[in-house]
Amino acid sequence: MTPVPDRLLDRALRRAAENCAQSGQLAFTGRQLYYETDRTLFPLHRGPHRLRYTTRPLLSAERFAAALARRPELDVLPDALPPAPHRPGPEGDLYDYAFPRLLVCQDPGIAGMLRANRLHLEGACPVLTPDRLPLDDRLLAAMERAEGAVVHVLHDASPAGLEFFLRVRAHAGSRLRVRTAGLLPRHAAALHLAALRGQPRCHVEELPAELPAAERAWLAGGRVAELAAVRPARLLRAVLRTVRGGGFAPPARPAAPTRARDTGFLTWPTP
Repeated sequence: MTPVPDRLLDRALRRAAENCAQSGQLAFTGRQLYYETDRTLFPLHRGPHRLRYTTRPLLSAERFAAALARRPELDVLPDALPPAPHRPGPEGDLYDYAFPRLLVCQDPGIAGMLRANRLHLEGACPVLTPDRLPLDDRLLAAMERAEGAVVHVLHDASPAGLEFFLRVRAHAGSRLRVRTAGLLPRHAAALHLAALRGQPRCHVEELPAELPAAERAWLAGGRVAELAAVRPARLLRAVLRTVRGGGFAPPARPAAPTRARDTGFLTWPTP
């Protein structure tokens, strides 16, 4: 494939930043901008909605990084955040209240993006990252005081994402409802997301047996669809609708997430 000229790449980057920001109203990460730039240059996602398929990013990460370095004025959130210090001090009485919902996000960069767009305020839902596991006992106790409290888990469509859900559920214990709210291969295909290839493979037997065979094969083949591949506005709408809607998963089963309600479907807005 003929390399994209820098001039064309810079133009696509600018347009992608405008798309991500939605007229300057939204904050977004560099990774989200990468996927949007790739879509702008190579609109493989514009296929018929009746078809289910994923694409692959054609823009190299190195060329994107170089283009982004040429536009230092772009206000992009970092993809990697240092672990936030635990602050058990003066606000300890916070845990005297009841929390009806909690969101644990596998990707720290996406968690930062959700907070930057005030999802935790609009959804009245704390947003935590993996470094906060195991969950604080006081937080679990506060959730147990709220009737119907739900722990939502937002994760990539990947074996690691499914494992992350199981880890959160194990930390939350059997007294709390834990619902996956992340991506699965079926969502990535419905949205025509760009999926990474060449990721570490795993054996099909290691994946949830209740997943459709095609999805297990997709995951076992070393493909990964990241949350960052979803457009920022769409991701925010889907997550906000999920946490506001409450709901709950069936009682925790020892097996991996399976059925629609606890396989973590977000009702993703249609393209």
